[in-house]
Amino acid sequence: MSFTHKGREIRKVAVIGSGQIGPDIALYFTKVLSPFGVQTVVVDVSEDALAGGRKKLEKKVQKGVETGAFSEEQQARMVGSVAWTTNYDDLKGADLVVEAATENKDLKGKIFAQVEGLVGADAILCSNSSHLEPEVIFANTAHKARTGVVHYFFPAERNLLVEVVPGKDTDPATTRWLMSFYEQIGKVPIEVQSRYGYALDPVFEGLFYACALLAEQGVATTKEIDVVCKQTFKMGVGSFTAMNLTGGNPITAVGLDNYTTKIGPYFKTPDSLKEKVRKGDNWDVPARGEKVEVPADKAAKVRDALMGAYFGLCGEIVDAGLVSIADFNMGLDVALDMKPAFSFMNELGTDKALELVKAYAADHPHFPVPKCIAEHGNEGKPFDIPVVLREDRDGVAVLTIRRPKVLNALDQGVFAELQRNFEQCDADPAIKAIVLTGFGKKAFVSGADVNFLAKIDSVAMGEQTSRTSQKCVDAIQAVQKPTVTAFNGLAFGGGLETAMACEARIAKKGLKVLAAQPEANLGIIPGAGGTVRLPRLIGIERANQMLRTCQPISSEQALAYGLIREEVDGDLVERAVELARDMADGKAERSRMAEGPLENVPDSLPAVDIGHRSRKVDEILQKAILGGAKLPLREAIPFEAKCFGEVCGTEDMRIGVDNFLKNGPKAKAHFVHR
Repeated sequence: MSFTHKGREIRKVAVIGSGQIGPDIALYFTKVLSPFGVQTVVVDVSEDALAGGRKKLEKKVQKGVETGAFSEEQQARMVGSVAWTTNYDDLKGADLVVEAATENKDLKGKIFAQVEGLVGADAILCSNSSHLEPEVIFANTAHKARTGVVHYFFPAERNLLVEVVPGKDTDPATTRWLMSFYEQIGKVPIEVQSRYGYALDPVFEGLFYACALLAEQGVATTKEIDVVCKQTFKMGVGSFTAMNLTGGNPITAVGLDNYTTKIGPYFKTPDSLKEKVRKGDNWDVPARGEKVEVPADKAAKVRDALMGAYFGLCGEIVDAGLVSIADFNMGLDVALDMKPAFSFMNELGTDKALELVKAYAADHPHFPVPKCIAEHGNEGKPFDIPVVLREDRDGVAVLTIRRPKVLNALDQGVFAELQRNFEQCDADPAIKAIVLTGFGKKAFVSGADVNFLAKIDSVAMGEQTSRTSQKCVDAIQAVQKPTVTAFNGLAFGGGLETAMACEARIAKKGLKVLAAQPEANLGIIPGAGGTVRLPRLIGIERANQMLRTCQPISSEQALAYGLIREEVDGDLVERAVELARDMADGKAERSRMAEGPLENVPDSLPAVDIGHRSRKVDEILQKAILGGAKLPLREAIPFEAKCFGEVCGTEDMRIGVDNFLKNGPKAKAHFVHR
């Protein structure tokens, strides 16, 4: 058995190093690849390291069983698919190798010199270095085209982001395959150009450096700085605590000294860090549950300094051309779990952000004022941070919604971005068709962001909110060129509503859960055209069932219902591009939605069991379904918005939304039916 992706067959993966991160990388590989019969081999020269790595992996899998994340069958398969060995000959037959040894260029070079003689000519060789350039790591490797850095983040089995860093000799096809492979197995890869530290570690370590300088200068204690840092950047833990948790003192001490020559003279290893490394000590940080009160004036001084440092560090990386703003902003959010710098600057005002950077630079010699921040700040212009990414493939525009932390959920900003992209593509003479898909393998779009619903405080505001979303979705349907949605995963709520505005839909084969309109669970109804388009695509009776019971359907059912045109076993987006191009060239049938009323609309809908859901909301939902079916599309859509507004005037809408925000999607709301 094997895992095949983009023409490359993976039968065995190897992880070299059973220290701090290697076992976690192995855990992720066995979780996603063992169902395909892929073996994971962990190699280390130390028997003790292997024993510790095995114990760590098995403990985490057992915890997953206890929490319900894994079944006992999965546990047995995952653990049984990992081999632990000191024998490098066991690497033979590996198709993908990830080295996770100590951050030492000579050691890494020695490892790859040995590995290259053991694996096949087609095997891809990667290093999980956190700092070293691929050109340095693979300097003595004979076949550099198949090499590159794939930098995981702590903890590697749960942190989704990986930096994919090609060297100057890396074959672009190798980079493309790694990017696609890691997305396919559930990670969030970003491509970063080669420079010491890559894109994200200079921020993690640079922000820590700014914190250490504040402590050394006596501005505040490490405890106080940690608290302000955590609050300012919405982090799970502050910089000092993060350093303690990751055991990052030694590698950061080396990294900061190298940044001095590799990035700029602002950086150096602070004396306090050198002392911690010498003694093997941790930083003094707030204990679990401890409340540390920081005086307002002191907190403001720390906060302003840290924001100036953070913005400046991030701006320098963009100026250096290492990564796009969209990728970098997402990386900060996903990998470092902190408020993304460019969104933060837009929210604060880029003029204010520039002032903070200038103030920090004035107090710290050699700290740069990045050109990108100066240009935006001087004009008060926000940064463009797209979450809908466009790639043109020989006349077909592929639009990908990428919000991995929320499974590509839509908010009003994403709706507007989709509208803008579809309209631009429709007007672009070089584009003949458009494909819409979602990032990753779990979700096309998990729904609409529920947080904005909590802000609706009236019937009028509810109707207006619905109309705003509808106009964006209507703009997609108004596109004259062929449009195809490629369902890479589940499509719920607003995601399904958006897809139904496209001319055709296809889905990854074998999705047990593909499509649903779960709004009634929240005490609302669809507000972006769901009550109007779903009956037109699958018929009133089936739509009635889906809308009122919130029952999801599989890709197989969606095909039988006519919601999708086909299930795809191979490359989904490739097939969508082919279909869209064939539709544009007249080789495949077009299927634009009829805009008139439906025929033979019943006076009432068949009874269904709505369970715990609100009877009041269900009454309005039925009105929306029947009323919209009897009207032309252009009148049915605003009619739905009126019904949505009416729902926003009910007690049950407030109960449902509050329950969702407080207790999550699985908790049933206790509706009062009014």
